[in-house]
Amino acid sequence: MTIQEQRARREFLKQLSSASAAALTCGGTRALGNTQDMAQPTAKADSCILIWMAGGMAAPDTFDPKAYSPFEKGLDVQNILSTFPSIDTSVDNIKITQGLENVAQIMDRGTLIRSAVQPDLGSILHSRHQYHWHTGYVPPLTVAAPHLGAWMAKVLGPKNPVVPPFINIGQRLEGVGEKEELKAFTTAGFFGSEFGPMNLPFPQDAVRSVQPPKGMEPGRFGNRYRQYRKLIDQNPNRELMSDFQQESMLRSMEAAHRLLQSKEKHAFDLTREPKESFERYDTGRFGRGCLLARRLVEEGARFVEVTTEYIPFVHWDTHENGHSTVARVKQEIDRPIAQLILDLEARGLLDRTLVVIASEFSRDMMIEGVPGSTARDQSRAPSKTLEEPKHYGLHRHFTGGTSVAMFGGGTKKGFLYGKTADERPLLAVENPVSVMDLHATIFTAMGISPQTAFEVEKRPFYATRDGHGKPVLDIFA
Repeated sequence: MTIQEQRARREFLKQLSSASAAALTCGGTRALGNTQDMAQPTAKADSCILIWMAGGMAAPDTFDPKAYSPFEKGLDVQNILSTFPSIDTSVDNIKITQGLENVAQIMDRGTLIRSAVQPDLGSILHSRHQYHWHTGYVPPLTVAAPHLGAWMAKVLGPKNPVVPPFINIGQRLEGVGEKEELKAFTTAGFFGSEFGPMNLPFPQDAVRSVQPPKGMEPGRFGNRYRQYRKLIDQNPNRELMSDFQQESMLRSMEAAHRLLQSKEKHAFDLTREPKESFERYDTGRFGRGCLLARRLVEEGARFVEVTTEYIPFVHWDTHENGHSTVARVKQEIDRPIAQLILDLEARGLLDRTLVVIASEFSRDMMIEGVPGSTARDQSRAPSKTLEEPKHYGLHRHFTGGTSVAMFGGGTKKGFLYGKTADERPLLAVENPVSVMDLHATIFTAMGISPQTAFEVEKRPFYATRDGHGKPVLDIFA
């Protein structure tokens, strides 16, 4: 990592720490009139599953194929657009890339947006872009912005009162690089801990999260809650945490106690899945995460995120060995994503479940950000000719044209929206969709107005920045 990158990350963490401290002392939130009185859109979906391709999924090597150039020593890097050939899908006018054969067969169930765009944010860092994508806001902020899932938990409430409304699957928040940056957006922010995520980094171990600690029966857990309640009532530590945050934490404990005693806790146990079904998903942690998401949505989870997990220079963060890494990741995601859509459809859940496949930005062999960007080039790839297979792939962070796939939740079937140029620069040239408008689209599908706002520190805080998000209504049936 360069000195400039280290400085940028330190500054980012400093900004996030200030916002987190503000969240702990925040006196709570108050819904503004446009939350309670404004006519909310009619919900097309009751649940949302975000399939998060953490690290920068290259659109030309996944959902937006361009001219294909196989590896050849001495190949001019300028000529490399896609490092996988295109394949047919179940929709005549949609092609995607080799390695996604199972996903290709379900494209007739959803909408493919090829024109999502992201800002450079001054410095193109995964941490900043993931924070922006998941919250809709760019730090520094005086308050901690809530995650997309926390908005749904707060505004819509739980779909099933014993199932956590916001569940995060597959991302470790300890023991990995940039863990503090990841924690910064994997939170309910100023809404309070009761609306925060239930984190399940290892899907196969999820059942442990709904079991009392070893040696502690559910009754003893309930007694511990009562003692904690008494302690808070008698000795509130107001310097460290506001009354609002204390009460929110207590409500979180109440919800956990209900879950421990419910039949719905069995949804967390993947050993209860029939062997044949389990094996269709079992390509690794991500595949098992998709299976867990399906089981949880069946039991009433409101928002579930499943991630390939962000670790610097691993998975989609393809600064080296780009082609071979993407080939491996495709083997992990192709079958589980397709099976998730098919299972939801077979169970009659797809129409009311919005599934979104997205990433923080795309990648390009030549361009960091967009043409003319002053963002620092962080690629290790050569800029002239290929000499080694490890440099064959799409390495630089490209923000000018990204793909997002959406299934169910009232979206059109077999629909293609937006377009990127066929020659470099691969910019969105038709119907660009900003992160703000993409969020507005997701919120609208879930029955939440993009103008929904809460009062925080005596000023409004909106679901989309300043309430200006505009949903892409053309993608809805």
